[in-house]
Formats: sequence, C-alpha cells, structure tokens
Amino acid sequence: MSAAVKDMMDMLHLSSKDDGVPLKEPTEQELKDLRERYTKADQGHVLTFYDELSTAEKARLYEQLSSIDPEHINKITQKALHPTESPGEDKDRKLEPLPESATASILDSEQTDIEKWYSSGLDLVAEGKVAVVLMAGGQGTRLGSSAPKGCFNIGLPSEKSLFQIQAERIWKIQQLAEKKHGKKNITIPWYVMTSGPTRAPTEKFFEEHNYFGLGKDDVVIFEQGVLPCISNEGKILLESKSKVAVAPDGNGGIYQALITSVVRTDMRKRAIEHVHAYCVDNCLVKVADPVFIGFAASKDVDIATKVVRKRNAKESVGLIILKNGKPDVVEYSEIDSDTAEAKDRNHPELLKFRAANIVNHYYSFRFLDTIEEWADQLPHHVARKKIPFVDTEKGETIKPDEPNGIKLEQFVFDVFPMLELDKFACMEVKREDEFSPLKNAKGTGEDDPDTSRKDILTQGTRWIKAAGGTVVSESEIDETGVEVSPLISYGGEGLDFLKDKTIKAPAVIEIEK
Repeated sequence: MSAAVKDMMDMLHLSSKDDGVPLKEPTEQELKDLRERYTKADQGHVLTFYDELSTAEKARLYEQLSSIDPEHINKITQKALHPTESPGEDKDRKLEPLPESATASILDSEQTDIEKWYSSGLDLVAEGKVAVVLMAGGQGTRLGSSAPKGCFNIGLPSEKSLFQIQAERIWKIQQLAEKKHGKKNITIPWYVMTSGPTRAPTEKFFEEHNYFGLGKDDVVIFEQGVLPCISNEGKILLESKSKVAVAPDGNGGIYQALITSVVRTDMRKRAIEHVHAYCVDNCLVKVADPVFIGFAASKDVDIATKVVRKRNAKESVGLIILKNGKPDVVEYSEIDSDTAEAKDRNHPELLKFRAANIVNHYYSFRFLDTIEEWADQLPHHVARKKIPFVDTEKGETIKPDEPNGIKLEQFVFDVFPMLELDKFACMEVKREDEFSPLKNAKGTGEDDPDTSRKDILTQGTRWIKAAGGTVVSESEIDETGVEVSPLISYGGEGLDFLKDKTIKAPAVIEIEK
C-alpha cells in the first residue's frame, strides 16, 4: 500500500490503528458475541445506532468496543464511586512525616554526601543503566494552545520549547558522563508518554527538530491508555453514534502503558536498572539528575520521590507522608487546618508536614518488572465533568451545562502504599532550583509562562554570579535575567569562563566564549 493511500485511509478512519490494514465489518457471529457481552454488562446501548452506520463506522466501533471489557469498567466504576474506606476508618488514620531514615535534603545535607551521590549517579549513566520517562500527555489548553504542552515556548530569549530544554539537559548529562569516564556514545534513553490527541503532534515536533540532538533510536514515543467516560447513572457514554467517549487514564496510567507498549521490553534489552520519571510542565526539572539517581541507588529503594518545602500551611499542594505506617500522598483538601499548621517538634520554625509532592520520581527497574503483580490493585479516582454525549433515545448530541458524568483516572503515586518503608525514600530539593510548573495562562501571575520564564532567567543569573560574573540589566524596571543553555551547564557547573565578565540582561549564554 502506498504512503499516500495509507494516509488517505487513516484520515477517513478506514484502516486499523495498528497496522494500516483496511478494517472489515464484523461477521454476524462476531457482532452477536459482542452484543451479548455488552448486554450482559447492562451496557448494550452502545450499539443502539449500529445498523445506521457505514461499513467503515461499523468496523471502527466494533474495533473500539472489542478493546473494552464492559464488566471490568462496571467494576472499577463502582469501586471508584464507593471506596471501601469508610468515614470512620478515615478518621482513625495516622499521619506522620517520613522518618529521617527515609529522607535526605539538599538544603542541609553534607556537601560530601551530595558529591558522592552525584558521582555514583554519573557512573550509572556512564554504564548505560539509567533511563528517563516523561509524562507528556497534556495539551496546552489552559495556555491558549491546542499543541502538546511540551511544544510550548515560555518566552525565553532562545525561544526554546519545554521539550527542547529537557532534551538538552539529557544531552548535557550524557556529555558529563562521557567526560568523567573518557567514553563516547553514552546514551540515556528517553521514553515520552503521550495521550491519543498529543501523540502525532509530539512525534512530528520531535522529527521537525531532529530530536534536539539526541539519537532518534534513543527517543521512544508511546501512548497512555484511555477509559470510557461514564454517565452519572453508570452508563458508558457515546461521543458519536459510532464512537465511545473516552478520556486518558491519568498519570497513573503510566504503569499499564509501560507494559502494553514496547517501553519496558526496550528497557530490559538495554539492561536499564534506574528510571527517572517526571512531568513535562516543570521547566526547571533536572532530567536524569545524577544526585537523585545516586541517592536512590545508594539506599537500594524501589521508589524515591523529590519534594520541595511547602511555602506555608495554606499552600494547596499534595504532601508525601507516612499514612498508617506506609508511604503515601495526602491531598491538601484531605487534611484539617490543625494538621496543616502543625510545627516540627525538632525544628519549630518549620511545618511538621512540609514535603510537597512535585511528581518527580525514581523507580528501580526490578520494581517496574513486577507491574503485572500489583497493577490491578491500584484504585481509580472520579473526576466529575461536563461530557458531550449522544442521547441514545433521540440520537441527538447533547452538550451539558452541568457535570453529567465521570472520567476515571489513576494517580502515579497510588502505588506508594504498596511498598515497605525500607524500599521508599524522599529527597527534598530547592524549589528555586528544581520546581516551576506551567499550569495557567499568561498573565495569571502564578505558575504561568511569565513565572516559568522568570525562574529560568533568575536561576541563570544566580549561576553566573556564583561563577564570579556580573549581570547588569538594561532596565531597572524590567525583571530580567540571563538564560544559561543546558548545553553549557546542567546545574551551574562549567561557567568559570564567565568569571570577571559582565553580562547585559536579558541575554542567553549558548556557547562558551
């Protein structure tokens, strides 16, 4: 089949998503079996309009419905709507900070420990044992863009996208490992998890930018799963007469996606042992951070997580805690004001519960190699949404004014309580160095493109001053700074050439001169 014909068939939805083979209408027996399966699950309405559909639409709907287990959907929906934990049990829960044995802090660790973790982490990179998984399924809708969020330009002098910034940090770590060990061609494979709507534009963006200097074979783009949208009455909703309404299964879908895609197999083939996973919207993320990798590996844990210090008792962030003796995450809305405002007995100037979750995690590969053993134990959470749907009685598309259904999702941290405490660790890092999320539209004033841009430029200015350079601004009014390219420095190192030099901001340091 020619590429032109295949593209046309894809556009018309006449080919299989997997291999481009033209879809065929199911046989009578196949349709009968499918109808019985859905009727038994009390979800037979999804085939209401089947006889009205074209051959291609029948084939597409059959393929989609065949990939869904309606009994399983009923089961997880009921569990999500009616969690087993009762209100009484929730009151009896015991919350404590993680013990010191499971934690470390960049803010007050000995410099010798940090250097030791960095060195051992870089050694693991050089040995080819480190991989990175990026959770990049979101679109920039809140930012006024329909493109994947990783394509977004936050307004830096270089006009680099989030994808490019993060790719260049991977490249730099590879270079630092090569320099330390005198080796060539050290690689850190980058596994980029997209959603259905973002996969094709993400692949195109990487191709157009030549994978930002990384090897094409070392960038693997894969897709997280989806789950049907459910009405308030527990019925699977139809987006159109020939398509079930679906939504991504949350960042916790990463675990299923690792095994249903080629990713885990590829990791095994490469003999990966240590995996860094993070979200695309953090412009300051230290991708494949040797300090973090070295810290987690030294403690021989299966999961480690980075946190930043909570700004104040009212900051709306999830917290890494010990819940009933198990590592867990508690959301801001789940704790009362007394708990939120409690002070640390040993450090009265600090909050007792201050470890803010930033979705920045380490996994041992041996743990990811056991996903099948525990994935079905992860809970699903309910997000009540306004979901457009087809009325199966009238055949009309309805756009509701109020939430009419739920989307089911899993959270990446739901796996934490499955670990024994000695297999979990937490590292506190400096917020100004490692966490600046992009959540809101420009002009919001918090977690928006302006704050992301400012945080990178302010960081660059700090690095230059620490190296003995001087930064002056063209304007005393404008909040400006200097962008230091990851190609030059990963974490402030290698800037000695700027000693005694004056840099006029705004500026970008892209090459050593």
